[in-house]
Amino acid sequence: MARKASSTISQEELYPHSDHVRVDPDDARLVDLDVEEESPFLRAQKRVSVRRNSLSRRTAAYFGWGLLATLIVFLGSVTVAAAYHYGEHSWRFRIESSDDIEITGLEDVPRSQIIEVMGGDIGRNVFYVPLALREKQLEQIPRVESASVMRFVPNRLKIVIKERTPVAFARIGSKIFLIDSTGVLMELPTASKNRFSFPVILGMSLAEPQSMRTLRMKTYSQVITDLDSTGAHYSKDLSEVDLSDPDDVKVLTDDSAGPVLVHLGAADFLDRFKIYITHVQEWRRQFARLDSVDLRYEHQIVVNPDLQGTAKQPAMSASAVRAAMAAGVKPAALISHEAKKAPTSVASAKIAKTGLPKSRAAKHRHGKSVGKQAAHNTSTPTVTTGQKPATAVSALSVPASSGTAKLNKPSPGIPKGQQ
Repeated sequence: MARKASSTISQEELYPHSDHVRVDPDDARLVDLDVEEESPFLRAQKRVSVRRNSLSRRTAAYFGWGLLATLIVFLGSVTVAAAYHYGEHSWRFRIESSDDIEITGLEDVPRSQIIEVMGGDIGRNVFYVPLALREKQLEQIPRVESASVMRFVPNRLKIVIKERTPVAFARIGSKIFLIDSTGVLMELPTASKNRFSFPVILGMSLAEPQSMRTLRMKTYSQVITDLDSTGAHYSKDLSEVDLSDPDDVKVLTDDSAGPVLVHLGAADFLDRFKIYITHVQEWRRQFARLDSVDLRYEHQIVVNPDLQGTAKQPAMSASAVRAAMAAGVKPAALISHEAKKAPTSVASAKIAKTGLPKSRAAKHRHGKSVGKQAAHNTSTPTVTTGQKPATAVSALSVPASSGTAKLNKPSPGIPKGQQ
C-alpha cells in the first residue's frame, strides 16, 4: 500500500487520543513524570535499616570493655593475694635485730628506753607491727612528748621522737626532777650533754593531779616572764621558787653574800623584785643577818619575817646530790632549810626621819631596827623586823610623844589570815 504523501505528521496521528488506551502503571515514563510533579519541599522518606544482629555495636563494645575490666580485677586480686601471702611468710620482711630500727630526735632519752618498748617486734614480720599502739606506748615515756612510727619494706622501722622541753627543776621529797610547762615530771638525765640553769620549784607533790601542777606551772611561767621582761634576766639569780601558796610566791635568791627568801605575793613580781635588788646591799649593812624579806606590803618592807621559812625538805642522798649538780641545780637549792622562829620581842620601827631623840635610835643588831643610816633617805620604804607580817609597822605613823605604832594597810596580795 502506497504511503500517503505528506510533509508532516500531525499530532493526532502520532498520539491518537483514545479513551480506551490502557495505561501501564509500571511505565517508567509515568513514574518520572510523577516524580517531577512532586513538591521539592516534601521530606524524603527515611530508610529503614535491616537489623542483622540482636546486639547493637555500642552495646557489644560496652560488654567487651566490662569483660576486660573484670578480667583485670581478677588478675589483680590474684596478684595481690599472692604478694600478701609471700610478704606474710617470707623471711625477707622479718625484723632481724635492733639495727633494723632507726630512731631520730633523741637527745636526753636513751635509745635503750625506746628499744625496750619496741623489743617485742624484733623477729616479727614488719607488716604485723601495730604502729598506732607502739606510738601510744612510746608517748608514755615521761620525756617523750610525741612519737611517730613508720614501716619501710622490706624489714625496717623508723621512729621519730619529739622530746619534752624542761623549763625548771622540781624538788619532791628527797628527789629532784625536771618539769615542763604543763607540769609533767621527768627523771634527771643520767648521761646528758646539756646542763640546765633553772631554779628549783617547791610546793609540788606526786599525789596531786596533773591539772594542779599545770596551774602551778602557769604561775611559775608568769613569774619568770615578768622578771625577764626588761631584758635584765633576773630569773638567773633565783635558785628556788616556792609555789605552795599561790597568793604568796616566794623566791630564794642565789646571792654570793647569802641566799635571801623574798616574798613576792601574787602580782607585781617585777616591781617588787626590783625593790629587793635596789636595797639589798643597804639591808645587809643595817642587819647582821639577812635571811628573808617580805615585799607584799605597800610602802613598807618586813625584814626577816621567817628566817629561811621554807618548809623543811627531806635530806637528799649523796648520789641524788651529785646527779642534781651535774644537771645544773644550784647549790643553794640543795640545802634543806628548816623553818626557824624569829625573836619573840615586839618589832620596833625603823626611824626614817621623825625628829626623835638619838637615844631612841636602835643599834645595828639582828632583830632590832636601824635609825641613823635610814634618816638620810626619806624615799626608802619603811623597814621593820619581826616574825609575822602583822607586826610590821610604819615609823612615819609613830608620834614623837607616843610609844605606840599604827599598822599600815597591807597590799591586796597578802593572805587574809596574815593581815
